Amino acid sequence: MKLGKVEFCHFLQILALFLCLSGMNQAELTRSRSKPYFQSGRTRTKRSWVWNQFFVLEEYMGTDPLYVGKLHSDVDKGDGSIKYILSGEGASSIFIIDENTGDIHATKRLDREEQAYYTLRAQALDRLTNKPVEPESEFVIKIQDINDNEPKFLDGPYTAGVPEMSPVGVIKTALPNMDREAKDQYLLVIQAKDMVGQNGGLSGTTSVTVTLTDVNDNPPRFPRRSYQYNVPESLPVASVVARIKAADADVGPNAEMEYKIVDGDGLGVFKISVDKDTQEGIITIQKELDFEAKTSYTLRIEAANMHVDPRFLSLGPFSDMTTVKIIVEDVDEPPVFTSRLYSMVVSEAAKVGTIIGTVAAHDPDASNSPVRYSIDRNTDLERYFNIDANSGVITTAKSLDRETNAVHNITVLAMESQNPAQIGRGYVAITILDINDNAPEFAMEYETTVCENAQPGQVIQKISAIDKDDPPNGHQFYFSLTAEAANNHNFTLQDNKDNTATVLTKRNGFRRQEQSVFYLPIFIVDSGSPSLSSTNTLTIRVCDCDAEGIAQTCNAEAYILPAGLSTGALIAILACVLTLLVLVLLIVTMRRRKKEPLIFDEERDIRENIVRYDDEGGGEEDTEAFDMAALRNLNIMRDTKTRRDVTPEIQFLSRPTFKSIPDNVIFREFIWERLKEADVDPCAPPYDSLQTYAFEGNGSVAESLSSLDSISSNSDQNYDYLSDWGPRFKRLADMYGTGPDCLYS
Repeated sequence: MKLGKVEFCHFLQILALFLCLSGMNQAELTRSRSKPYFQSGRTRTKRSWVWNQFFVLEEYMGTDPLYVGKLHSDVDKGDGSIKYILSGEGASSIFIIDENTGDIHATKRLDREEQAYYTLRAQALDRLTNKPVEPESEFVIKIQDINDNEPKFLDGPYTAGVPEMSPVGVIKTALPNMDREAKDQYLLVIQAKDMVGQNGGLSGTTSVTVTLTDVNDNPPRFPRRSYQYNVPESLPVASVVARIKAADADVGPNAEMEYKIVDGDGLGVFKISVDKDTQEGIITIQKELDFEAKTSYTLRIEAANMHVDPRFLSLGPFSDMTTVKIIVEDVDEPPVFTSRLYSMVVSEAAKVGTIIGTVAAHDPDASNSPVRYSIDRNTDLERYFNIDANSGVITTAKSLDRETNAVHNITVLAMESQNPAQIGRGYVAITILDINDNAPEFAMEYETTVCENAQPGQVIQKISAIDKDDPPNGHQFYFSLTAEAANNHNFTLQDNKDNTATVLTKRNGFRRQEQSVFYLPIFIVDSGSPSLSSTNTLTIRVCDCDAEGIAQTCNAEAYILPAGLSTGALIAILACVLTLLVLVLLIVTMRRRKKEPLIFDEERDIRENIVRYDDEGGGEEDTEAFDMAALRNLNIMRDTKTRRDVTPEIQFLSRPTFKSIPDNVIFREFIWERLKEADVDPCAPPYDSLQTYAFEGNGSVAESLSSLDSISSNSDQNYDYLSDWGPRFKRLADMYGTGPDCLYS
């Protein structure tokens, strides 16, 4: 069957459409005539590429390269003179072409989801000249999709929340009245499929966690109807007594509660608050507990939800009640004073033993143990006061002086007789009342001068007085000259009636060479009852003054020094004399300190050596610094010294004179005496110290142990008796006792 040209073209179009729909690729080149493409010795017509799009399936899994299509030029006669070149996107790496046949293959697995098409360029070249025989043109290779991706949930897995007890709505529940307290979370798996109703479809899944959110559908309930707690009466205010909690199955704000005491006999003694973290009710003390006053308290406590949902009021009241009983336990308490601070007054003229006041304390326990009193001596170091241990009466133990200490703050201790560890403290402020026991005196040390050219009636000094006493109405002083000075012709005194007085001159013409210093006795009387007086002497120096009355010099030496010897010369002479004296003293001191060193060799046998001392010593001067007799004679009496930091209970007023003392107690008595002296020594250190006493003693039972005269005795003398003298003579016994014969020179 032969087809015409028109029918053949229609056939080609139908075939190309079929190949496109069936996924096959075919390229066809035809020749169309137009104006010449190029001329090279002969005339040629232009040729062009004509083809349909290439299609290739994605995800090819074969081992051989995937055939894509074929390029062919009608210039190609099949003699191998034409070669085909492929360039562009993916050329050589993904797509390759057989340069002889024009077949195109894909060498890699293609994925349409990564890239849907590739644009390439094809060219036919003359193999010999490497010149194009067809113009370069672009073509497209499209990747055909297959169902290779299952549906995916982009944001999975998912979570969702649904209030418990929710009614049926858009989100439907399979169970009615779902309770969060029974189960609060559900896990759902959701599947999605593509190609619905067709074979080869893919599916994807995800999970949805549905959480039931809480609503306030559970009222608070106390686990017990009553609670009991034991509390010691010594528990401080604001201490926690107990913690109680009402159970509530809800969570978050729906479980928040408030507690309050609604009834009971401890409304003012206890209070309750809520712990925001644990929702517990915390019961604390507001007032001090006293077992002797009340032994137990009963409280009615209510717990209620703070956020109530009206939808669930039908479930019952969202509050609950319980009873808390608090038992107060007895504690052994220290004595308590009737007042925290006692204020007392006493005159500084009070005699020793004067009663100042009384303190009182009692045992607050039911046993009511008797109380004994004492003064904390750390608050009364000088022991000015005593207290009766049974009655608490405070009396003076020493003479008082307001000017030394106007107020004494002491602490009184009250101790239980049955339990001395229980000690109460009371505080006493004793004010010392003033009496007029201090005479007035000059307010300061005055340096008064009078000019040689002073005129009669000239004021040379204004004086004032002070008094250590403190009278209620203030001080009033009266000034006058003493009787022996009242009629002097040099000075007079004027009382200014304002606690001051003025000293004036009575004549003129004072001369230093006649008298350079005047002493003016002034009599001062205070206004106390009884009044006290004193005589104070004012020293007045005569000075040479300038025209304005300012003193220039007050020394009288200018009138008595020799005419040819100045003050500077005298100072120089005195300096030279002092320098010579210092040099002489240094020389004498150095000579006395010069001594030959004593050498002691432990290896030498020193038993028969005679050591000669040729140091003459200082004679009596050696004993001036320290009385050595005090270390050798126990019969010397010494004055008792009193320590200032602690006043001893027993004053050592005198010591008995030692007459005949056995030798075996002499050292003990010596050390005892020195110990008592150290106890009352005001300069003794406040810590333990080592006292060294160079006491020589009154002799030894061994008499003289010197070997100076041993040459006259028998050399074979037995010294075994040294062992009978005790451990102190063990060294000598070892040296002189029985043993190998030794030669002594």
